[in-house]
Amino acid sequence: MAESKPRARIAPYHQPAAGWGALKHVAISLVKEKVAGGKYRTLFRQNQPDGFDCPGCAWPDRQHTSTFEFCENGVKAVAAEATSKRVTPAFFAAHTVEALMKESDYELEQHGRLTDPMVYDALTDRYVPISWDGAFALIARHLNALGNPNEAAFYTSGRASNEAAFLYQLFVRLYGTNNFPDCSNMCHEATSRGLPGTVGIGKGTVTLDDFEHADTLLIFGQNPATNHPRMLGELRECARRGATIVSINPLRERGLERFASPQHPVEMLTLGSTPIASTFIQPKVGGDFALIKGVAKRVLELDDAARDAGTPRVLDLDFIAAHTSGFDAFAHDLRAESWPLIEEESGVPREQIEGLARIYANGQRVIATWGMGLTQHKRSVQTIQMLSNLMMMRGNIGREGAGLCPVRGHSNVQGNRTVGIEEKPTQAFLDRLGRVFGFEPPREHGYDVVETIEAMLAGRIKVFVGLGGNFSIATPDTPRTWDALRACDLTVQIATKLNRSHLVHGKAALILPTLGRTEVDLQNGVAQGVTVEDSMSMVHISYGMNTPASPNLMSETAIVAHMAHATLGSAKVDWLHYAADYARIRDAIEQSIAGFERYNERVAQPGGFHLRVASRERDWQTATGKANFVPHALDTDTPVHRAKRLYGERVMTLMTTRSHDQYNTTIYALDDRYRGVFGQRRVVFIHAADLAMLGFKAGDWVDLTTVWDDGIERRADGFLLVEYDIPRGCIGAYYPETNPLVPLSSVADVCNTPTSKSVPVLLHRSAAQAAAA
Repeated sequence: MAESKPRARIAPYHQPAAGWGALKHVAISLVKEKVAGGKYRTLFRQNQPDGFDCPGCAWPDRQHTSTFEFCENGVKAVAAEATSKRVTPAFFAAHTVEALMKESDYELEQHGRLTDPMVYDALTDRYVPISWDGAFALIARHLNALGNPNEAAFYTSGRASNEAAFLYQLFVRLYGTNNFPDCSNMCHEATSRGLPGTVGIGKGTVTLDDFEHADTLLIFGQNPATNHPRMLGELRECARRGATIVSINPLRERGLERFASPQHPVEMLTLGSTPIASTFIQPKVGGDFALIKGVAKRVLELDDAARDAGTPRVLDLDFIAAHTSGFDAFAHDLRAESWPLIEEESGVPREQIEGLARIYANGQRVIATWGMGLTQHKRSVQTIQMLSNLMMMRGNIGREGAGLCPVRGHSNVQGNRTVGIEEKPTQAFLDRLGRVFGFEPPREHGYDVVETIEAMLAGRIKVFVGLGGNFSIATPDTPRTWDALRACDLTVQIATKLNRSHLVHGKAALILPTLGRTEVDLQNGVAQGVTVEDSMSMVHISYGMNTPASPNLMSETAIVAHMAHATLGSAKVDWLHYAADYARIRDAIEQSIAGFERYNERVAQPGGFHLRVASRERDWQTATGKANFVPHALDTDTPVHRAKRLYGERVMTLMTTRSHDQYNTTIYALDDRYRGVFGQRRVVFIHAADLAMLGFKAGDWVDLTTVWDDGIERRADGFLLVEYDIPRGCIGAYYPETNPLVPLSSVADVCNTPTSKSVPVLLHRSAAQAAAA
């Protein structure tokens, strides 16, 4: 690599989040990516009505006409896409796959944009050029040679537009399978599976307007400063008008302490900042379920006391009577729960739980938001349902300024699910799709991410197609996932930049380069817009403005259409007709999916339109016709419990997390400045008392091994110990470096999400350090 490696150091960060530090790193990113002068103007069209939607997170836009509707990480995403660096056929001619495998994920990212379709040549261990027609013919040949359509799996990243995703699911279902592993399976699947059982639909119930009216916000398992920085602007406004904000997270994140808004000149010029959260609760990793149940128990006790004293009740009895089912059974379960067990399992003292319950009970309009800190545990579905229970106790669903707010990661992960990327589709969806397109869709449920890896290992999946993403690195149990991909007859990766999944490939392999969100998408000389749905169910359109990185790129939508045309022909569906004008795809979505009436007309309005969420209107689409209280017992026999019974307090519970210079698996740089980590990524955050108990000190190097019961050794070597404010018995480290420690069989109940936030591990002094000693 031409760039020098940054100096590794640990240096605590004492400044507010964002501010001048964010602007400095925006400039660094633009320079490092060698963004050409004209493309700087791209930023001023980001999240604008006549511009493009940010390819980063799914946080919605407050002012769709604001000049500065972008953030530090959004700029990094745009800079990475607008880079002038290129990965050409000449690059592949100069590098074998074996040589590229020795580079880090950060180094692979730095090579730049892919320019041409490439096919793997086993004789030379290199990718070589192939024509687009040749690539599509190769895909069709492999797919049509399979004995059963279920021998192929079709992965989707959350960056895919509604148009590409809808055409993709239509192609795959006409081909004959529901094998749709997607990034939802690894992040918010607990939300998608948990909320329908309580409120009837797996989406949040709030819009940004509700944040203007909320007086209390409970933020569970989130680090907005890194994962969705524009949310901090919203929280800043809430804090400044006096709303109570509570951060509930094992890590006390800098962005929820103080925030300096780059969009407010006075704050910047005076070096000022705004305090965000007034209360910090740090449950142990995996302790949120017990904590939320403890808060609910205390709210019930407060209501009992109010009833006995003849004072106003704490529960919203009118809401419970008119809109809910199952409250009596839920209340009975709460009363029977043990306070000592709640304290033990949550890791939070009773007085803090009672304090949080008072904050919640005093709030008249409460929003509960959450990220993957709640969704990547064995009991994640139960946790989401317990949070729904808590919010229903005081009627905080379906009224202004209150509600449930899951914050999705990738920009269109929610939209993909809405338009049909779903391995377990409803019969109603399939019925309507079949009527519109005149075919009988497959009814058998397909494979999710974990099931796809297991099927590849067993030889049941022979063709893998990835529409975006970095499957080999995003997934758990890295060595086993790599074995699975290499067992395939064909792997196809549709991508903008080189990543690890292009190097961990099947016997035959294709890299298909695609347009980015920032680039002009011309079909028959007409610029096309693509649509996305954000975390709050707003659908808006996006037009690229940059010249494509290569004249040989195709859009994701066009690639899907050509794959379908080559594989199935166009007698049933005229794929190329749809790809020639994306408005036709939106018309097809309107016919196939409820809620998209007048799609093209409504999405043309500035800001787009809101997809109806029935639970927001207290329309409960459940079997009971009401919102359901769902009781759940505390679980004292999880894999972490069993590991501790074997090894005692030596077992640490690992949570994987992002660094600040990272988006999903994309590594922009080697810093995590808000946590004080610079020039490195192989670090473990650990409590000072655990360092002493284990016989280590900050600055020691360790290897990590997983405690599991299948006889497979899982390890990750060479990590620096960093003393940090994290609960006892818990450690944090970055993914994908620690994904090898997550067992494939370690999944959440009901939703099958990998439990990447609760991995039982042991720490060993690293072999290199031991030898040096």
